[in-house]
Amino acid sequence: MTTDITWQVGTLDDLSPRLVHDLFKLRVDAFVVEQRCAYAELDGRDPACIHIVGFLIPSQLVACCRIVPPEEDGIPHIGRIVIHPDQRGRGLGHQMLHKAIAVTQAHYGATPIALAAQSQLEQFYADHGFTRTGPDYDWDGIPHVDMVLAAHHGIP
Repeated sequence: MTTDITWQVGTLDDLSPRLVHDLFKLRVDAFVVEQRCAYAELDGRDPACIHIVGFLIPSQLVACCRIVPPEEDGIPHIGRIVIHPDQRGRGLGHQMLHKAIAVTQAHYGATPIALAAQSQLEQFYADHGFTRTGPDYDWDGIPHVDMVLAAHHGIP
């Protein structure tokens, strides 16, 4: 089952102050509160990122992620992927990832795309063409694995 979502893509400067608040609240609710993980949510990278937000209705933010521009490894990274708990299990995570891949490719071209997946979600990302690039590791108390999507011109 998929859900019809309205997407918005932009930098933090493109988003309204209310939307920036809602974006950070959704991320904190998922990563800090729900997953009980005390970590630096505001890591200084967001101002340079492309943000993708999804709305079910104009004022209800239900999905978000960010695309971190290439750094030392020269590869853009998709991260902070969140689906509102009330919307999980409806195919929205697949829509979010397809949108993130498409936006990354539109912005950076046919380049590899990396992400740090929670280990429990490795198969989800593998189903979208991402492959493991190393062993599991602990990141703020949650097992993660680095994954990459090979450079190509289409969405898997």
